[in-house]
Amino acid sequence: MAITANGFIAKEDDDTGFISDVEWKGFLKKMKEVGSDIIGRRTYELALEDGWFPDKNAFHIVMSKKRMKSRWENVVFTDKSPREALRMMAERGFNEVLIGGGTLAASFMKQHLVDELILDVEPKVFGRGIGIFTGSDFDLDLELIGVKKLSKNEVQLHYRVLK
Repeated sequence: MAITANGFIAKEDDDTGFISDVEWKGFLKKMKEVGSDIIGRRTYELALEDGWFPDKNAFHIVMSKKRMKSRWENVVFTDKSPREALRMMAERGFNEVLIGGGTLAASFMKQHLVDELILDVEPKVFGRGIGIFTGSDFDLDLELIGVKKLSKNEVQLHYRVLK
C-alpha cells in the first residue's frame, strides 16, 4: 500500500494523486507476479478510473455491500467476509493474494488474515486524509523483513505480521 510519510493513503476526497509512477508500476508488477487481488469498492472505482483495472492477467475479487454484476470473466463482486474471499481465491488455486484499500485491508488485519504488510512510503505529508487503518480496532506486532529504496525519495517497508 502506498502511504504518505504520516500514514495517509488518500486525501479526504479520495485523491491519490501523490502516488508516484514508481509506486504504481511496482504495484502492477507485484499483481502480475501474484496473479490475484482483493480490493474494496472505492479502490475498484479509483482503479477503473485510473485505467489499470482489470488486469487481464490477474483474477480480481471486488468486495462491496452494493450489489454489482461483473462484465469481465476474471472479476467477481462479492459481499462475503474476508475469510470467504480468501477461500474463493484458494479454490481458484491462489495461495498469495494482494489486498488493496485501507478499509478492506483493516478488516483482513482485524481478523488476523494478513501474513505480510508492504508499505511504500511516498515523500508527502498532509494534515487531513484517509488513514491507512482509520477507525479499526486491532493490535498486531510486526517484524521488519526488508527495506528497499524505490527512488530518490521513496522507500518500501516490508513487514511480517507476527501471529
